[in-house]
Amino acid sequence: MRAMSATETMHRRGQALLASLLLVWLALVLAPVHGWTAATYPALSGRIVDAANIIPVATRLDIEAKLVGLEDKSGIQLVVATVTSLDGGDIETYANGLFRFWKLGEAKNNNGVLLIVAPKERKVRIEVGYGLEGTLTDALSKVIITNAIAPRFKAGDFGGGVARGVDDIITVLTTDASEWEKRPKVREDEPDLFEQLLPFIIFALFVFVFVSFIMNARNGPGGGLRGGGGRGGRAGPVIFGPSSGGWSGGGAWGGDSGGGFSGGGGSSGGGGASGDW
Repeated sequence: MRAMSATETMHRRGQALLASLLLVWLALVLAPVHGWTAATYPALSGRIVDAANIIPVATRLDIEAKLVGLEDKSGIQLVVATVTSLDGGDIETYANGLFRFWKLGEAKNNNGVLLIVAPKERKVRIEVGYGLEGTLTDALSKVIITNAIAPRFKAGDFGGGVARGVDDIITVLTTDASEWEKRPKVREDEPDLFEQLLPFIIFALFVFVFVSFIMNARNGPGGGLRGGGGRGGRAGPVIFGPSSGGWSGGGAWGGDSGGGFSGGGGSSGGGGASGDW
């Protein structure tokens, strides 16, 4: 068998290294999708999980009675959660992950709703299950946040904001939504140009790294792969991908007794709306 030349050996090593780099990049990209980096979420202790301790006891009891009545009559699981921190992440990602972890709503109907508040970051979101996206639409969720919740939060009335938000969500879910549709649509803040271009920038950087690696492998000294030369063995190209830091519950989680309460197996695809104050 003919022994491989030095050029062929370097070429094969280059191919192996390239394949390894591609696998690393794919792992970074797909890890959040497949849950390879598991998030840490709190247990579903009841229909209200008030970790930030911003809802007065009397208000909490009143809200819970409405949540129980809604589920008894319609099967819809509406849960309220407050968090002490999003740990630097965005509320959309956290809310969707928490919704799926708790499996709100019936498995067959996916009829769960999550109202989540992050007072430290001044963020609020209504996360809607697949089966209710046609009723509690993104536009209506935004109207509820902007008209009912955010003004009260801005005034420091967190209990009142949560209570009014819950009331309006229940109204949309249990009555004719035609009157809601007549309300002026609330325009969401448009993302800035950088946020719009960020996915394309990341893709372009990856293509640049990929092409540069191929060119270096073909055009290096002797047709082989260029070495990293005297830099402590550090790899040449840098692979870009989304960060996948895990989420934490942010301390002790409070809530009502909610004995035996649990999700029904439902899921959410990111429907709903977010806001701030």
